[in-house]
Amino acid sequence: MVVWVSTVAFEGIEARAVDVQVQVAPGLPAFNVVGLPDKAVTEARERVRSALIASGLALPPRRITVNLAPADLPKEGSHFDLPIALGLMAAIGAVPQEALAGVTVLGELALDGTIASVAGCLPAAVAAVARGHALICPEACGPEAAWASADLAIVAPRSLLQIANHLKGVQVLARPRPGLPDAVGAQPDLRDVRGQETAKRALEIAAAGGHNILLNGPPGAGKSMLASRLPSLLPPLGARELLEVAMIRSIAGELAGGRLSNRRPFRAPHHSASMAALVGGGARPRPGEIALAHNGVLFLDELPEFSAQALDALRQPLETGEAVIARANHRIAYPARFQLVAAMNPCRCGGGEAGHACRRGPRCAADYQARISGPLLDRIDLRLDVPAVSAADLMAPPALEDSATVAARVAEARRRQASRFAALGLEGVAVNAHAPVALLEEIARPDAAGLKLLRDAADALKLSARGYHRVLKVARTIADLDGAETLGRIHLAEALAYRAAPASAAQAA
Repeated sequence: MVVWVSTVAFEGIEARAVDVQVQVAPGLPAFNVVGLPDKAVTEARERVRSALIASGLALPPRRITVNLAPADLPKEGSHFDLPIALGLMAAIGAVPQEALAGVTVLGELALDGTIASVAGCLPAAVAAVARGHALICPEACGPEAAWASADLAIVAPRSLLQIANHLKGVQVLARPRPGLPDAVGAQPDLRDVRGQETAKRALEIAAAGGHNILLNGPPGAGKSMLASRLPSLLPPLGARELLEVAMIRSIAGELAGGRLSNRRPFRAPHHSASMAALVGGGARPRPGEIALAHNGVLFLDELPEFSAQALDALRQPLETGEAVIARANHRIAYPARFQLVAAMNPCRCGGGEAGHACRRGPRCAADYQARISGPLLDRIDLRLDVPAVSAADLMAPPALEDSATVAARVAEARRRQASRFAALGLEGVAVNAHAPVALLEEIARPDAAGLKLLRDAADALKLSARGYHRVLKVARTIADLDGAETLGRIHLAEALAYRAAPASAAQAA
């Protein structure tokens, strides 16, 4: 007799259906797991054996074969423990076999029979809803799975004995409730930044259009302070964005207690991060920092200190909005539509004044800035020189505008963009930074004066095709902040000023 139990295998944030087929047949005692399992899955034999003994059951002295179908799909992770154990229990008559029909099961077993939490419970719950299944998952993952659908039947046991009693009707387990978000404090406010009015304006434009931004200035100028305040200018996550962010965090094992938040992610990896940590991958592929920053902000401080390989790996995700990890036997793609905020010093010495003044001459700045490749720099829309803050700026009264005031303007500009793209029938495009190039002639057409300025500036600055289109997108965002339908000379002039900043810095060096 063969018992079938449904579970899932993860490919990116997608949960693919897997059938656990358990057969107990006459023959020499053996316990084999087949179907392209990894080390964690093959080790399930010992965990299942010990958990069954701790629950008062013993494996029969027969030949046990567990097949994970489809057999050509790699199986990774410890969440196959529970479906294998329940399949075995059904095969020996410890639980009714029909109780496992139409149920997706996942969970890791401890040696004493308790069920430990696993990563990826939310995508598994979403897949169960799509298949019309119920869900059995660890008790710790119940609040996370409950967010998938109010109609999803969920059983979240604490131990193997508890789920056996539930399936036999001896004990009834209540459906878990969705995890409530923790009380979070106020976000850093833009009002705390003294001076730097030009940088604040650039930050507002970046927030309104979803543009990437590079802040270049000496130590202590407030670059990190400005970057940390960008999330306070962004609107909350929509329902679809929230689900995408939660599924990625679930796969990464960072959705503790199922507590969701509508705040946009803000990830700030250290410059020693490897390419696998930044983009994703490893022996067991996991989401990297750019996937965890999906629908949010990725802040790279000390940009030239990152490895060249890691930085160049960002080029494709910045264009496509996904991180692709290719292996010989499979391919994984994680959503990675993030907003890049980068900060750097003019040179390794600091490039400021007094103690941070560079004593090595212009060559120091040129060599330091050359660590950033031209193709990556071309993908950054706004490049800004941030000057040092003077004592007069620090002693001046706080700015009148706080983050809430700027965020209201940003939200209004984003509403204009969303309405424009919805009228054009573009789904999934909400901000100007993600607008298709083919539509720029329609949505970002300059007037006569602006067109002349753009033509002259494109020749003087030697703009690439990508740079030309990104100037138009930034100008469109500036016009949206002003409530203007037509791109004027003033909008293009400001967009070109942000694009020309690094060029002037390089010439000065």
